Amino acid sequence: MFRIYLLLLFLGFQLQAQTTMIIPLNLQKGDTIAIVATARKNIVDNLKPAIELAKSWGLNVVIGKTIGLDNNQLAGTDEQRAADFQEMIDNPNVKGVWCVRGGYGTARMVELVDFSKFKANPKWIVGFSDVTVIHSHLNTLGVATIHGIMPVNVEKASAEVEETLQKALFGETLSYSVAFENQNKLGVAEGELVGGNLSILYSMMGSESQVNCKGKILFIEDIDEYLYHIDRMMLSLKRCGCFEGLQGLVVGSFIKMHDNEIPWGKNAHEIILDITKKYSFPIVFNFPAGHIHDNNTLIFGKTISLEVNDKKTIIKF
Repeated sequence: MFRIYLLLLFLGFQLQAQTTMIIPLNLQKGDTIAIVATARKNIVDNLKPAIELAKSWGLNVVIGKTIGLDNNQLAGTDEQRAADFQEMIDNPNVKGVWCVRGGYGTARMVELVDFSKFKANPKWIVGFSDVTVIHSHLNTLGVATIHGIMPVNVEKASAEVEETLQKALFGETLSYSVAFENQNKLGVAEGELVGGNLSILYSMMGSESQVNCKGKILFIEDIDEYLYHIDRMMLSLKRCGCFEGLQGLVVGSFIKMHDNEIPWGKNAHEIILDITKKYSFPIVFNFPAGHIHDNNTLIFGKTISLEVNDKKTIIKF
Protein backbone atom coordinates (compact mmCIF):
# COMPACT_ATOMS: atom_id res chain seq x y z
CA MET A 1 0.00 0.00 0.00
CA PHE A 2 2.83 2.35 0.91
CA ARG A 3 4.51 1.63 -2.44
CA ILE A 4 1.31 2.53 -4.27
CA TYR A 5 1.16 5.78 -2.33
CA LEU A 6 4.76 6.59 -3.29
CA LEU A 7 3.99 5.79 -6.93
CA LEU A 8 0.95 8.07 -6.96
CA LEU A 9 2.95 10.79 -5.24
CA PHE A 10 5.70 10.44 -7.84
CA LEU A 11 3.22 10.59 -10.71
CA GLY A 12 1.66 13.65 -9.16
CA PHE A 13 5.02 15.39 -9.04
CA GLN A 14 5.67 14.35 -12.64
CA LEU A 15 2.32 15.77 -13.78
CA GLN A 16 2.98 19.00 -11.90
CA ALA A 17 6.41 19.27 -13.50
CA GLN A 18 4.92 18.78 -16.94
CA THR A 19 2.32 21.51 -16.47
CA THR A 20 4.59 24.15 -14.88
CA MET A 21 5.25 26.90 -17.39
CA ILE A 22 8.76 28.17 -17.99
CA ILE A 23 8.87 31.97 -17.92
CA PRO A 24 11.83 33.45 -19.85
CA LEU A 25 14.16 35.80 -18.02
CA ASN A 26 13.24 39.49 -17.97
CA LEU A 27 15.23 41.71 -20.31
CA GLN A 28 17.81 44.10 -18.88
CA LYS A 29 19.27 47.27 -20.33
CA GLY A 30 22.16 46.34 -22.57
CA ASP A 31 20.53 43.11 -23.76
CA THR A 32 20.20 42.30 -27.45
CA ILE A 33 17.04 41.36 -29.31
CA ALA A 34 16.78 40.02 -32.85
CA ILE A 35 14.27 40.94 -35.55
CA VAL A 36 13.48 38.00 -37.85
CA ALA A 37 10.83 36.99 -40.39
CA THR A 38 8.99 33.70 -39.89
CA ALA A 39 6.28 34.33 -42.47
CA ARG A 40 5.63 37.14 -44.95
CA LYS A 41 8.58 38.98 -46.47
CA ASN A 42 9.73 42.38 -45.31
CA ILE A 43 11.77 43.90 -48.13
CA VAL A 44 11.18 47.61 -47.48
CA ASP A 45 13.18 49.88 -45.20
CA ASN A 46 10.57 50.22 -42.45
CA LEU A 47 12.35 49.06 -39.29
CA LYS A 48 13.75 52.37 -38.08
CA PRO A 49 10.82 53.12 -35.68
CA ALA A 50 11.12 49.66 -34.08
CA ILE A 51 14.89 49.88 -33.76
CA GLU A 52 14.66 53.34 -32.21
CA LEU A 53 11.99 52.13 -29.77
CA ALA A 54 14.12 49.20 -28.66
CA LYS A 55 17.15 51.46 -28.25
CA SER A 56 15.09 53.88 -26.17
CA TRP A 57 14.55 50.96 -23.78
CA GLY A 58 18.30 50.41 -23.60
CA LEU A 59 18.32 47.38 -25.91
CA ASN A 60 20.58 46.51 -28.81
CA VAL A 61 19.09 45.15 -32.04
CA VAL A 62 20.39 42.63 -34.56
CA ILE A 63 18.64 42.08 -37.89
CA GLY A 64 18.08 38.50 -39.03
CA LYS A 65 19.15 37.15 -42.40
CA THR A 66 15.50 36.75 -43.46
CA ILE A 67 14.86 40.49 -43.45
CA GLY A 68 14.99 41.51 -47.11
CA LEU A 69 14.67 38.00 -48.55
CA ASP A 70 12.06 37.73 -51.31
CA ASN A 71 10.41 34.40 -52.12
CA ASN A 72 7.04 35.40 -53.60
CA GLN A 73 4.97 36.19 -50.49
CA LEU A 74 7.48 34.69 -48.08
CA ALA A 75 10.72 35.89 -46.51
CA GLY A 76 12.87 33.28 -48.18
CA THR A 77 12.36 29.54 -48.27
CA ASP A 78 11.00 27.56 -45.34
CA GLU A 79 14.53 26.35 -44.66
CA GLN A 80 15.94 29.89 -44.67
CA ARG A 81 13.29 31.18 -42.27
CA ALA A 82 13.75 28.19 -39.97
CA ALA A 83 17.55 28.54 -40.02
CA ASP A 84 17.40 32.26 -39.19
CA PHE A 85 14.98 31.65 -36.33
CA GLN A 86 17.08 28.70 -35.11
CA GLU A 87 20.24 30.79 -35.09
CA MET A 88 18.64 33.52 -33.01
CA ILE A 89 16.97 31.27 -30.43
CA ASP A 90 20.21 29.32 -29.97
CA ASN A 91 22.47 32.40 -29.79
CA PRO A 92 23.24 33.01 -26.08
CA ASN A 93 23.90 36.69 -26.79
CA VAL A 94 20.36 37.21 -28.11
CA LYS A 95 17.90 37.59 -25.23
CA GLY A 96 14.67 38.00 -27.21
CA VAL A 97 13.29 37.41 -30.71
CA TRP A 98 10.87 39.91 -32.24
CA CYS A 99 9.01 38.60 -35.29
CA VAL A 100 8.82 41.33 -37.91
CA ARG A 101 5.32 40.66 -39.26
CA GLY A 102 2.60 38.05 -39.72
CA GLY A 103 0.81 37.06 -42.91
CA TYR A 104 1.32 33.36 -43.55
CA GLY A 105 4.18 30.90 -43.47
CA THR A 106 5.17 30.25 -39.86
CA ALA A 107 3.46 26.84 -39.88
CA ARG A 108 5.63 25.89 -42.85
CA MET A 109 8.87 26.40 -40.90
CA VAL A 110 8.08 25.61 -37.27
CA GLU A 111 8.54 21.86 -37.63
CA LEU A 112 12.03 22.49 -39.04
CA VAL A 113 13.13 24.19 -35.80
CA ASP A 114 14.80 22.27 -32.97
CA PHE A 115 13.62 23.78 -29.68
CA SER A 116 15.71 21.57 -27.38
CA LYS A 117 18.38 24.20 -26.61
CA PHE A 118 15.73 26.91 -26.45
CA LYS A 119 13.72 25.02 -23.84
CA ALA A 120 16.82 24.74 -21.67
CA ASN A 121 17.54 28.48 -22.08
CA PRO A 122 14.28 30.14 -23.14
CA LYS A 123 13.94 33.74 -24.24
CA TRP A 124 10.95 35.90 -25.07
CA ILE A 125 9.41 35.37 -28.51
CA VAL A 126 7.23 38.35 -29.50
CA GLY A 127 4.57 38.71 -32.18
CA PHE A 128 0.93 38.06 -33.04
CA SER A 129 -1.28 37.02 -35.97
CA ASP A 130 0.59 34.23 -37.82
CA VAL A 131 3.06 34.07 -34.92
CA THR A 132 0.21 32.32 -33.07
CA VAL A 133 1.80 29.16 -34.51
CA ILE A 134 4.88 29.74 -32.35
CA HIS A 135 2.84 30.81 -29.33
CA SER A 136 0.83 27.60 -29.40
CA HIS A 137 3.76 25.33 -30.24
CA LEU A 138 5.86 26.72 -27.40
CA ASN A 139 2.90 26.50 -25.04
CA THR A 140 2.78 22.75 -25.67
CA LEU A 141 6.49 22.71 -24.74
CA GLY A 142 5.75 24.62 -21.54
CA VAL A 143 7.34 27.98 -22.44
CA ALA A 144 5.62 31.38 -22.09
CA THR A 145 5.55 33.86 -25.01
CA ILE A 146 4.43 37.43 -25.68
CA HIS A 147 1.50 38.38 -27.92
CA GLY A 148 2.20 41.96 -28.91
CA ILE A 149 2.99 44.50 -31.60
CA MET A 150 5.61 43.63 -34.21
CA PRO A 151 8.27 45.89 -35.74
CA VAL A 152 6.08 46.83 -38.72
CA ASN A 153 3.36 48.00 -36.30
CA VAL A 154 5.50 50.27 -34.15
CA GLU A 155 5.11 53.42 -36.24
CA LYS A 156 1.31 53.43 -35.77
CA ALA A 157 1.20 52.09 -32.22
CA SER A 158 0.40 54.41 -29.35
CA ALA A 159 2.89 55.13 -26.59
CA GLU A 160 0.58 53.32 -24.17
CA VAL A 161 0.66 50.14 -26.25
CA GLU A 162 4.44 50.34 -26.62
CA GLU A 163 4.67 50.66 -22.85
CA THR A 164 2.70 47.43 -22.34
CA LEU A 165 5.27 45.57 -24.45
CA GLN A 166 8.12 47.15 -22.50
CA LYS A 167 6.52 46.08 -19.22
CA ALA A 168 6.09 42.50 -20.40
CA LEU A 169 9.68 42.25 -21.64
CA PHE A 170 11.21 43.80 -18.54
CA GLY A 171 9.04 41.99 -16.00
CA GLU A 172 6.99 44.94 -14.77
CA THR A 173 3.42 44.52 -13.53
CA LEU A 174 0.89 44.22 -16.34
CA SER A 175 -2.83 44.82 -15.79
CA TYR A 176 -5.82 46.13 -17.73
CA SER A 177 -9.16 47.74 -16.97
CA VAL A 178 -11.61 47.66 -19.90
CA ALA A 179 -14.99 49.34 -20.28
CA PHE A 180 -18.14 47.25 -19.86
CA GLU A 181 -19.75 45.70 -22.94
CA ASN A 182 -23.42 44.70 -23.00
CA GLN A 183 -22.65 41.29 -24.50
CA ASN A 184 -20.15 40.37 -21.79
CA LYS A 185 -20.87 37.32 -19.67
CA LEU A 186 -20.14 38.24 -16.05
CA GLY A 187 -17.95 36.20 -13.76
CA VAL A 188 -14.56 35.74 -12.12
CA ALA A 189 -11.86 33.34 -13.25
CA GLU A 190 -8.21 32.49 -12.88
CA GLY A 191 -6.07 30.45 -15.21
CA GLU A 192 -3.19 30.31 -17.63
CA LEU A 193 -3.72 32.58 -20.64
CA VAL A 194 -3.43 30.93 -24.06
CA GLY A 195 -4.63 31.66 -27.59
CA GLY A 196 -4.06 34.11 -30.40
CA ASN A 197 -5.49 34.43 -33.89
CA LEU A 198 -8.61 32.27 -34.25
CA SER A 199 -7.87 31.21 -37.83
CA ILE A 200 -4.40 30.03 -36.86
CA LEU A 201 -5.66 28.20 -33.76
CA TYR A 202 -8.20 26.46 -36.00
CA SER A 203 -5.55 25.55 -38.58
CA MET A 204 -3.42 23.80 -35.94
CA MET A 205 -6.16 21.55 -34.62
CA GLY A 206 -5.01 17.95 -34.64
CA SER A 207 -1.32 18.89 -34.94
CA GLU A 208 1.39 18.72 -32.30
CA SER A 209 1.07 22.50 -31.98
CA GLN A 210 -2.60 22.43 -30.93
CA VAL A 211 -3.00 24.32 -27.67
CA ASN A 212 -4.63 22.63 -24.68
CA CYS A 213 -7.44 24.84 -23.34
CA LYS A 214 -8.48 22.78 -20.31
CA GLY A 215 -8.41 24.83 -17.12
CA LYS A 216 -7.16 27.89 -18.98
CA ILE A 217 -8.36 31.29 -20.18
CA LEU A 218 -8.53 31.62 -23.97
CA PHE A 219 -7.84 34.78 -25.97
CA ILE A 220 -9.04 35.00 -29.60
CA GLU A 221 -8.99 37.67 -32.31
CA ASP A 222 -9.31 37.75 -36.10
CA ILE A 223 -9.42 39.89 -39.21
CA ASP A 224 -10.71 39.72 -42.77
CA GLU A 225 -12.82 36.57 -42.36
CA TYR A 226 -16.29 35.60 -43.53
CA LEU A 227 -18.81 35.36 -40.72
CA TYR A 228 -19.66 31.77 -41.53
CA HIS A 229 -15.94 31.00 -41.23
CA ILE A 230 -16.04 32.39 -37.69
CA ASP A 231 -18.97 30.10 -36.93
CA ARG A 232 -17.16 27.09 -38.41
CA MET A 233 -13.97 27.77 -36.46
CA MET A 234 -15.75 28.38 -33.16
CA LEU A 235 -17.84 25.25 -33.66
CA SER A 236 -14.68 23.25 -34.34
CA LEU A 237 -13.10 24.50 -31.12
CA LYS A 238 -16.23 23.43 -29.30
CA ARG A 239 -16.35 20.00 -30.91
CA CYS A 240 -12.67 19.31 -30.16
CA GLY A 241 -13.35 19.99 -26.47
CA CYS A 242 -11.62 23.34 -26.17
CA PHE A 243 -14.47 24.85 -24.17
CA GLU A 244 -14.82 21.92 -21.78
CA GLY A 245 -13.13 23.04 -18.59
CA LEU A 246 -12.26 26.47 -20.03
CA GLN A 247 -12.15 29.06 -17.25
CA GLY A 248 -12.75 32.20 -19.30
CA LEU A 249 -12.80 33.73 -22.78
CA VAL A 250 -11.18 37.04 -23.77
CA VAL A 251 -12.39 38.25 -27.17
CA GLY A 252 -10.11 40.76 -28.85
CA SER A 253 -10.75 42.63 -32.08
CA PHE A 254 -12.78 41.02 -34.85
CA ILE A 255 -12.52 43.53 -37.68
CA LYS A 256 -13.14 43.69 -41.44
CA MET A 257 -15.60 40.81 -41.29
CA HIS A 258 -17.29 39.75 -44.56
CA ASP A 259 -20.69 38.31 -45.33
CA ASN A 260 -22.22 36.50 -48.29
CA GLU A 261 -24.98 37.80 -50.54
CA ILE A 262 -27.33 35.78 -48.37
CA PRO A 263 -26.40 37.06 -44.86
CA TRP A 264 -25.23 34.65 -42.18
CA GLY A 265 -27.56 36.39 -39.74
CA LYS A 266 -25.20 37.00 -36.83
CA ASN A 267 -22.17 39.21 -36.31
CA ALA A 268 -18.92 37.84 -34.88
CA HIS A 269 -19.83 38.52 -31.25
CA GLU A 270 -23.26 36.93 -31.66
CA ILE A 271 -21.65 33.86 -33.23
CA ILE A 272 -19.26 33.51 -30.29
CA LEU A 273 -22.11 33.84 -27.79
CA ASP A 274 -24.20 31.30 -29.69
CA ILE A 275 -21.46 28.66 -29.83
CA THR A 276 -20.55 29.12 -26.15
CA LYS A 277 -24.08 29.51 -24.74
CA LYS A 278 -24.06 26.20 -22.83
CA TYR A 279 -20.96 27.18 -20.85
CA SER A 280 -20.83 29.30 -17.70
CA PHE A 281 -17.33 30.78 -18.00
CA PRO A 282 -17.03 34.61 -18.12
CA ILE A 283 -16.58 36.28 -21.50
CA VAL A 284 -15.24 39.77 -22.22
CA PHE A 285 -15.71 41.36 -25.65
CA ASN A 286 -13.69 44.08 -27.36
CA PHE A 287 -10.56 43.59 -25.33
CA PRO A 288 -8.07 45.97 -26.99
CA ALA A 289 -5.72 43.46 -28.63
CA GLY A 290 -5.42 42.04 -32.12
CA HIS A 291 -5.23 43.62 -35.57
CA ILE A 292 -5.85 47.14 -34.29
CA HIS A 293 -3.62 50.07 -33.35
CA ASP A 294 -4.43 49.48 -29.67
CA ASN A 295 -2.88 46.02 -29.72
CA ASN A 296 -2.08 45.72 -26.04
CA THR A 297 0.43 43.13 -24.90
CA LEU A 298 -0.56 39.75 -23.46
CA ILE A 299 1.66 37.09 -21.95
CA PHE A 300 0.66 33.59 -23.00
CA GLY A 301 1.59 30.95 -20.46
CA LYS A 302 1.18 33.21 -17.44
CA THR A 303 -1.66 32.80 -14.97
CA ILE A 304 -4.05 35.74 -14.98
CA SER A 305 -7.07 36.79 -12.94
CA LEU A 306 -10.14 37.81 -14.94
CA GLU A 307 -13.03 39.74 -13.42
CA VAL A 308 -15.95 40.65 -15.69
CA ASN A 309 -18.49 42.73 -13.76
CA ASP A 310 -21.32 45.07 -14.75
CA LYS A 311 -19.03 48.12 -14.76
CA LYS A 312 -15.72 46.96 -16.26
CA THR A 313 -13.39 44.08 -16.89
CA ILE A 314 -10.15 43.73 -14.94
CA ILE A 315 -7.26 41.51 -16.05
CA LYS A 316 -4.17 41.12 -13.89
CA PHE A 317 -1.02 39.14 -14.70
